[in-house]
Amino acid sequence: MRKTSDQQMTFYEAVGGEETFRRLVRRFYQGVAEDPLLRPMYPEDDLPGAEERLRLFLMQYWGGPHTYSERRGHPRLRMRHAIFPITPAARDAWLRHMRDAVDELNLPEELERPLWDYLTAAAHSLVNRME
Repeated sequence: MRKTSDQQMTFYEAVGGEETFRRLVRRFYQGVAEDPLLRPMYPEDDLPGAEERLRLFLMQYWGGPHTYSERRGHPRLRMRHAIFPITPAARDAWLRHMRDAVDELNLPEELERPLWDYLTAAAHSLVNRME
């Protein structure tokens, strides 16, 4: 489990648990639903499923329940995203929507920074096509 540096609780617990991740991912997908570059990557009926998968993944990654792995196995992010044309422009659009979602959480800097650093690194690692 990912522990915060000066506490005996997980990052998941420190940020407010499931409700915080629910808010983060809900806000993120509100942006995705309106984005002309990202929206076509999701089948019409799959936004709710994508929202649930991302929420469960992030909860597990940050020390919450292991529901994601119980349902889907190992995350294998690069493999799961290989079928999507993730260009630098798509990465940047993803990060814009995620930045808006993270900002709305109003987390203290010591919690916001590691979350944003992870999300940024993950987004960069998933680029699989050049413009």
